[in-house]
Amino acid sequence: MADSEAVQVLVSLLADDSSIVRAASMASLKDIASLNPLLVLECCAAESRGGRRRFGNMAEIFQVMAYGVRALDRKEVDKSFMAKLSKIATSEIIPSKELNSDWLQAATSLLVAIGSHIPDLMMEEIYLHLLGPTSALPAMVQILAEFASSDPMQFIPRWKGVLSQILPILGNVRDAHRPIFANAFKCWCQAACQWSMDCPTHSSLDGDVMSFLNSAFELLLRVWTASRDLKVRVASVEALGQMVGLITRTQLKAALPRLIPTMLDLYKKNQDIAFLATCSIHNLLNASLLSESGPPLLDFEDLTMILSTLLHVVCINYNSEEKTDFSVGLKMYNEVQHCFLTVGLVYPDDLSMFLVNKCRLREEPLTFGALCVLKHLLPRLSEAWHVKRPLLVEAVKFLLDEQNLGVKMALSELIVVMASHFYLVGTYGELFVEYLVRNCALTNQNQSNTENSANKRVEMKIGAVTLEELRAICEKGLLLVTITIPEMENILWPFLLKMIIPRAYTGAVAVVCRCISDLWRHRSYGNHMLSLCKTRVDIPNVEDLFARLVVLLHDPLARDQLATHILTVLCHLAPLFPKNITLFWQDEIPKMKSYVSDTEDLKQDPSYQDTWDDMIINFLAESLDVIRDADWIMSLGNVFTKHYELYAPDDEHSALLHRCLGMLLQKTTDRAYVYNKIDWMYKQANIAIPTNRLGLAKAMGLVAASHLDTVLEKLKDILDNVGQSIFQRIMSFFSDSFRTEESDNIHAALALMYGYAAKYAPSTVIEARINALVGTNMLSRLLNVRHPRARKAVITAIDLLGNAVIKAAESGASFPLKRRDQLLDYILTLMGRDDSDGYVDYYELLRTQALAISACTTLVSVEPKLTVETRNHVMKATLGFFAIPNDPVDVVNHLINNLITLLCGILLNSGEDGRSRAELLLYILRQIDQFVSSSIEYQRKRGCLAVHEMLLTFQMVCVSGYRALGCHAICAHNKQIDRTLYGNFLKLPSAFVLPSREAMCVGDRVIMYLPRCLDTNPEVRKTSAQILDQLFSISLSLPKPAASGTSPEDKELSYSALSSLEDVIAILRNDTSIDPSEVFNRIVSSLCILLTKDELSTTLHGCSVAVCDQVKQSAEGAIQAIIEFVTKRVNELSDIDISRTTQSLISASVHVTDKHLRMETLGAISSLAEKASAKIVFHEVLATAGRDIMTKDISRLRGGWPMQDAFHVFSQHIVLSILFLEHVISVLSQTPILKGDVDRAEDSRVFDNQTEDGMLQAAIFALTAFFRGGGKVGKRAVELHYSSVLSELTLQLGSCHALANSGLHEPLRDLLTAFQAFCECVGDLEMGKILARDGQLSENERWISLIGEIAGCISIKRPKEVQSICNSLTKSVDRTHKYQREAAAAALSEFVRYSGGHGSLLEQMVEVLCRHVSDDSSNVRRLCLRGLVQIPSIHILKYTAQVLGVILALLDDCDESVQLTAVSCLLMILESSSADAVAPILLNLSVRLRNLQTSMNAKMRASSFAAFGVLSKYGTEALNEAFVEQAHFMLMIFSKKVHAVVPRLILHLHDEDVSVRQACRNTLRRVCPLMEIEGLLALLNTHCFLSDHRSEYEDFLRDIAKQFTQHLPSRLDTYMASTIQAFDASWPIIQANAIYLCSSILSLSDNEHILFLYHTKVFGTMVSKMSRSPDAIVRATCSAALGLLLKSSNSNLWKAARLERRDSLRGNHDPESPKNSQDEMLLGVRD
Repeated sequence: MADSEAVQVLVSLLADDSSIVRAASMASLKDIASLNPLLVLECCAAESRGGRRRFGNMAEIFQVMAYGVRALDRKEVDKSFMAKLSKIATSEIIPSKELNSDWLQAATSLLVAIGSHIPDLMMEEIYLHLLGPTSALPAMVQILAEFASSDPMQFIPRWKGVLSQILPILGNVRDAHRPIFANAFKCWCQAACQWSMDCPTHSSLDGDVMSFLNSAFELLLRVWTASRDLKVRVASVEALGQMVGLITRTQLKAALPRLIPTMLDLYKKNQDIAFLATCSIHNLLNASLLSESGPPLLDFEDLTMILSTLLHVVCINYNSEEKTDFSVGLKMYNEVQHCFLTVGLVYPDDLSMFLVNKCRLREEPLTFGALCVLKHLLPRLSEAWHVKRPLLVEAVKFLLDEQNLGVKMALSELIVVMASHFYLVGTYGELFVEYLVRNCALTNQNQSNTENSANKRVEMKIGAVTLEELRAICEKGLLLVTITIPEMENILWPFLLKMIIPRAYTGAVAVVCRCISDLWRHRSYGNHMLSLCKTRVDIPNVEDLFARLVVLLHDPLARDQLATHILTVLCHLAPLFPKNITLFWQDEIPKMKSYVSDTEDLKQDPSYQDTWDDMIINFLAESLDVIRDADWIMSLGNVFTKHYELYAPDDEHSALLHRCLGMLLQKTTDRAYVYNKIDWMYKQANIAIPTNRLGLAKAMGLVAASHLDTVLEKLKDILDNVGQSIFQRIMSFFSDSFRTEESDNIHAALALMYGYAAKYAPSTVIEARINALVGTNMLSRLLNVRHPRARKAVITAIDLLGNAVIKAAESGASFPLKRRDQLLDYILTLMGRDDSDGYVDYYELLRTQALAISACTTLVSVEPKLTVETRNHVMKATLGFFAIPNDPVDVVNHLINNLITLLCGILLNSGEDGRSRAELLLYILRQIDQFVSSSIEYQRKRGCLAVHEMLLTFQMVCVSGYRALGCHAICAHNKQIDRTLYGNFLKLPSAFVLPSREAMCVGDRVIMYLPRCLDTNPEVRKTSAQILDQLFSISLSLPKPAASGTSPEDKELSYSALSSLEDVIAILRNDTSIDPSEVFNRIVSSLCILLTKDELSTTLHGCSVAVCDQVKQSAEGAIQAIIEFVTKRVNELSDIDISRTTQSLISASVHVTDKHLRMETLGAISSLAEKASAKIVFHEVLATAGRDIMTKDISRLRGGWPMQDAFHVFSQHIVLSILFLEHVISVLSQTPILKGDVDRAEDSRVFDNQTEDGMLQAAIFALTAFFRGGGKVGKRAVELHYSSVLSELTLQLGSCHALANSGLHEPLRDLLTAFQAFCECVGDLEMGKILARDGQLSENERWISLIGEIAGCISIKRPKEVQSICNSLTKSVDRTHKYQREAAAAALSEFVRYSGGHGSLLEQMVEVLCRHVSDDSSNVRRLCLRGLVQIPSIHILKYTAQVLGVILALLDDCDESVQLTAVSCLLMILESSSADAVAPILLNLSVRLRNLQTSMNAKMRASSFAAFGVLSKYGTEALNEAFVEQAHFMLMIFSKKVHAVVPRLILHLHDEDVSVRQACRNTLRRVCPLMEIEGLLALLNTHCFLSDHRSEYEDFLRDIAKQFTQHLPSRLDTYMASTIQAFDASWPIIQANAIYLCSSILSLSDNEHILFLYHTKVFGTMVSKMSRSPDAIVRATCSAALGLLLKSSNSNLWKAARLERRDSLRGNHDPESPKNSQDEMLLGVRD
C-alpha cells in the first residue's frame, strides 16, 4: 500500500509547475515501471482522471504509461485494463484538434504500445472513431501509421481491414489532413515491403489489397498531387514513391507520363523536399527498369529529362554551406548516384555518351555533375564502358584548363579512378600527372591571381570547395597512383624530377619528393633509374636539383614533412653528384632528419628556425668542402644566381638563397667572381622586406669571412650612392614618404651588413674598422631611420658590433667601444613604440624590445664602465617590462630573460667597489619589489627570478668568499677575489672594498621576500627560499661593525640556522610535494636566529606590506612569522619598536580585505599587547581608530572596520578586557582641548578641539564594541563601572550633537549606538526601547528627544539616581568645556516639563536657563530657549513677555540652529499670546522672519513662512482697528512687507521640501485678505494650488500672473525685481519657478515699461541657463518659458530686440575676453 501511495505521489508530480520536478518524477516512474509496470500503470490510470484540465499537459503521464505498457510481459497483459488505458488515451485525443503537440505524440505511443500486445483491441478502439464526424480522424490515422512502422509483422495481416475502413473516407479528407493520410500510406507500404523481405513465402498483397492500393494510387496521383498546398504534394509524391513497387505494371506504365513531371517539379523547392523527390524517383526507376516481370517501361530518351535534372542535384551536396544540411546533401548525392547506376545497368552506352556530352558543354553544374557520376560509375560499369576509353580520355583532356575549383576536384578524383583502371598511358599519362601536381601546388595566392584575372569569364561557384580540400584530394590521389598502381611507375619516373624545379609547383615539392622516395623503394633497378635521368635531356641537372632542394629545406615545419622528404630524395640522388658526397650525406643527412623529425618538440625551441638555417648552411659548406671542385662550385654559384627568379622577394626562401650563395662565395678565391656575385645578390635583394634584408646581411657576413675588404668596398659604394639613382630621385621629388622609406631600407640593410661583416670577420682585423665606423658620421647616417622594421635592423647591427668587440676581447684583442653610451641611447630610443610610425603588430614590437634589451646587455658588457646617468636611463626604460602580459609566452619569456640578464650585466659592470655595488643592488631590488609583491602570478615569478639572479651575481662579484656550513672565522673554503674586478682596491682593507652587513638592509629584504616562501606557485616558493638563503649567505660573509660584539657562539648559531635553511632548499629541489606550511615554519625558525636585533626591528616595522600581500596564503604566513618573531625575541624590543610594530600591524589590518586574514592580524596585535606593553598597544589602536573616524567613512569600509574587530578581540580577552575598559574610560574622562578652548570667545574651535585626533569618537566606538562583543567577560567589567559609564555617555551627547551641527553626524549616531549597547549589556530594556524608537526622529532633534526620554525613564526606573544626575547636570552648565554645558542644558530643558509640581525647582531652572541664553555656545542658547517655552501651560503666562523678548533677541542670533529654535518657539508661544504682548514687536518680528525665509535649512524656511502667516493674524486685527491712527500706519507698513514676501511665497509653493510647500500654502491663505485682489481666494482653493505636480503648479503660476497683471499693475515692478533675484537662488527648482513666473508675467503684461525693463534681461537669462545650467529642471523650464514668451502677444517686439542683440553678440564676441555679451546680459539682469 505504501508503494502504491508513493507511486501515486510520483504520478501526481507529473503535473508540477516545475519542469525539473516533472522530469525527475518521470525518470523515477520509468525505473519503477521496468520492475512493476502494472503498479505504475494503475497509478497513472487513477491519477489521470481529469485529463488535461488537471495536468495541463498530459505528455509526461502518457510517456510513462507507454513505457509501462512496453515493459509488460505477455502474461501480465490484462485485456480489460488495456482497454481502459486505450480509452483514457482516446478520450483525450477525440476532443482535441491538435495534431503535432507533444502530449498527442505521447498518447499515440501509448496506443501503439498497447497494440504491440493486443493489436485487435487497439484496432477496435481506433475503428470506433474512424466513422462519423470527429476531429480525431487524423490522429487515428497517425496512430495506425506509427503502429505499422513500429510493428509491421502484426500490422500487415490487418492491413486489409485498415484499408477497408480508410478508403471510404479518403475522398472527403481536407487538405490540412491529407499529409497525414499520405504519410500513413507511405508507412503502410514500407511495412508491406518489410513483410515481403521477412516472409517471402507469404504474400501480403491479395486481390482486395491490390484493388484498394490501385484506388488509393489513382486518388493520390490525380487529385492530391494537384493540390495547391505544397505539403500535400510532397507527402503525396513520397507516398507514391513507396506505392510504385506494389501496384501493377499496367497501372504504373499508365501513370508514368503524369508521375514523372510531378516528381521533377519538386526539385524547385528546398533541399529536404528535393531529397524526398530523389528517393521517390529512385524507387520509380527501380520499379520501371529493373522489374523481373517484363521489359523496361521507359526508353533512354524518356530518361534524359530525369538525368539532366539529377545532374543539377549533384551540386546540392557541395552548395550546402551549413553543417546541418550536410547529411541531407550527402544522402541525396548517394541517392542520385543510385539512380544513375540503375539507368546504367540498363542503358550503359547511352548513358556514357550522355555524360561525355554534358562534360563538353562546359556548363559548370552539368560538368561537375557528369564528372561525379563518371567517377561513381566507372568502377561499376568498367566492362560495359571498355570500348569507350578513348572518348572518355579526350573528354577529360578537354577539361584540364577548367578553373572552377569544384570541377577541378571532381576531375582530379576521376583521373585517379581512371589511373586505377589503366586509362593513363603514353603522353596522356604525364599530362594528367602534371595536372595533379599543379593542383597539389595550389595556394591561396594562386586562387587570388586566378580570380583577379581580367579574362576570366563569369562562372557559377560550385559548392564550398576550398583550395585546401582540392589540394588534399590531389595529394592523396598522386600518392595512391604512385604506391598502388605499378603500371604508373614508367610514367612517373623520371618525369617527377621535372616537377621539382618550376616555381609554380613549389607547393607540391613535398608530395613529389614523397612519390620519388616511394618509387625508389619499390624499384629494384636503381642504376637503370639513374641512367634514365642522364639520358633524358628534359630532366634537370644535378646542380639545379641540389640548389633547388637545399633552398626548399628552409622550413622544417612545412606541411607534409617537406624537409624530411627532400633530405631523403637527396640521399637517393647522391650517386648523381661528384664523388665522395655519398658517404658524407649518408652520415650527415640522418642527423638533420632526426632534428626535424619531432615537430612538436621543435616548436618548443623559439630559435628552431635560426638553428635549422645554420644547419643548412653548414651542410652546404661541408658538402662543398667534400666536393672540392672549383668548377662545379662556380657552376653551382651560377645556378644559385639563376634561381633568384624562382622565389618571390617576400619569400623566406629568398633570404636562405642569399646565405647559400654567400657561403659558396666564401669557398671561392676568385675576387672578381665574388664581387660580381655580391653585386648581383644586392641587386636581386628586396631590402624593404625584413627577412630578405636579413638574409642579404648574413650572406655579406659570410662572404666577409674570406673577402672582408671586398665586402666593405661594396658597402661603402652602396652608402655613398643612397638616393642617387634616377628613379629614386624622381620618386623622392613626388613623395617624401618614398624618400624616407627607401632611405630607411637602405640604411637598415647597410647597418645589418656592417654588423654581420663584423661578426664573421676575423677578430684581429676588425678594431680599426669598427672604430672608423663608430667614430665617424657614417654611424649616424645608418642610425637615422624611422621605419619600425628598419629600427629593428639597426638594433641588431649595434648588437652585432658589441658582440664583435666582446669576441675580440675573448680572443685577446680587447679594445674599448667608442661612443658606447650614445649607442645605448640609440637603442632605447629605437625600441620605443611610436604610434606615428604605424607599428600595429604587438608581437613584433615585443620581439623588437627583446632584441633591444639584448643589445643593451651587450653594450653594457663592453668597456668602458657605465656612468650613473646612463645606468639610470637604461633601467628606467626597461624595468617596466616586468609587468607586460604573459601572452605570447615564448616571446615574453625571452624578453624577461633578456631583461634579467641586462640587470645582472649592469650590476657586473657598474660601481667601483663592493659598497657601491651593494647600493646599486639595493636600488635595483627596490625597483623590482613592486613585481615581487604583485597580485599577478607571472609578475611575482619574474620578480623573484630576477632577485635571485641579482643576488647570485652580487655574490659572485662582491663577496670575497664563502664559508662552508659550520666553518669558523678561519677556514680553507674562502674563494679568492678576482683581481680584475677590484683592481687597485685590493691594496685597501676589506672594509673599504666589501659592503657592510648594514648596507645590505637585510631586515627590509627579509620582510619583502618572506611571504613568497608560502606563495601559491611552487616555483616562486622555491626561488624565494633560495633568495633568503643567498641573502644570509652574503650577509654572513660581510664584515660587521666592531661595536656589534658578535660572539663566537652567536656565529655558530647563525651558521647552524643557515645550514637548516639550506636543508629546506634541498628538500624543495628534490620533493615538490612536501607541505608548504612545514617548509615555511622551518624557514621562519631559521630567520629568528639569523636576524640581528636591528634587522629584526626593521623586519617588524615593515611587516605591513607582507601582511597585506596579494596572496592570502602568503599573508597568513607573514602573520605567523611576526608572531613567532615577537614571541621568541620580545625582550629585544623597545617601546618605540612596539609602537611602530603596532602601527604597522594596524595598517595591515586596515588594508586587508579578507575577514579571516584580518582576525589573524588582530591576533598578532593582541599577542604583542600581552607579551609586551598593553598601554602602548591600546593607545596606538585608539589613535588609529580616531584617525579613521576623522578621515574615513567607517560604515562603508569594504569588509568592515578593522578597529572594531580589534575592540572585540580585546573585550573577549581574559587578560586584556579589564585593562582595555579602564583605558577607554580614562580617555573619555579626559577632555581633549587646545589652549584656546577655555576661552569662551573661540567657540568655533571647539568642534576641532574635540575631534582633531578622533580619540573621543574612538573611545565611544570602543565602548560600543566592548558592550556588544565582550560576552560574559566584558559584561562583568561593565557592571563594575555602571555609574561612571552612564554619566560619561550622557555628557557626551552634547559634544556629539555639536559635531553633528558642524556636519559630523556620525559621532552622534555612534554615541546613540553605544548607549543602546550599554542598555543591552546592563539589561535596561526600557531605556533600550527609547533609544531604538529615537532612530525615527530627525537628525538635529534626536539628542534632545533622547535625553528627554532617558530622563523620564531614569525618573521611573532609577529614582535614586535622579538627584545625583540633576546635581551633576546643573553644575555642568557652568563648566568651561562647551560640550559638557550643551549636554547639561539639553537635559535641563527636558526636565523643565516635569517640574510643574515643584515651584522652587521650576524657578531655579528658569533662572539657570534665562542666564545661559547668552552663552557663548549656540547649542546652549537654543536649548535654554527650548526649555523656556516648555514651561507648563499653567505657568507660561507668567513668563510670556520674558520669553518673547528672548525669542526676538535670538532671531538675530548668528547661529542658524538658534534662529531655527527661536522661530519654532515663536510659533509655539504665539498660539497662546495676546495681541497686547505681540503688537509692540510685530514689525520687528516680520522683518526678521522675512530674512529667514531664504535660509538653506528647509525647516527654517518652513517655520519662518508659517510664523509669518501667524503674524498676519495680528495684522488683520490691526485692520479691524484702522480708526486708530497708529494702527493704520502700522498696517500700511505691514502691507508693504506682505507684498514684498508674496513672490517668494509663490516660488516656494513648489519648493523641494514638502513642509515648505505646505507652510507657503497656509501662509498665502492667511495673507490673502491683505493683498486686496478679488478672486484670489478662489484661486487658492483650486486643485492647481494644492497639487504637487509640476505641470499643475505651472498652471497656477500663469493664473496668478494673470491676476497680478489685471489687479496689481503697480506692483508688477516690485514682483519682477523680487522674482529676478531668485534666478540666482541656491535651489534649481526655485530658479525654474522664478523663470516661469517672470515669463508668465511678461507674456500677459502689456505694460511697456515692464517689457522694456525686463523682457530682454529675462530672455537673455533663459537663453544662458537653458544652455549652461547643469540642472535638468532649469533647462526644461527655460525651454517652456521661452515658448510661453514666443506665444505671447509681445513676441514680435521681443524678437526684434533679440535679433538686434544677437547681432551685437556676434560683433563683440572675443574668445580671449573673460566675459562675453551674454554674460553682460546676465549682469544686467542681476543689476
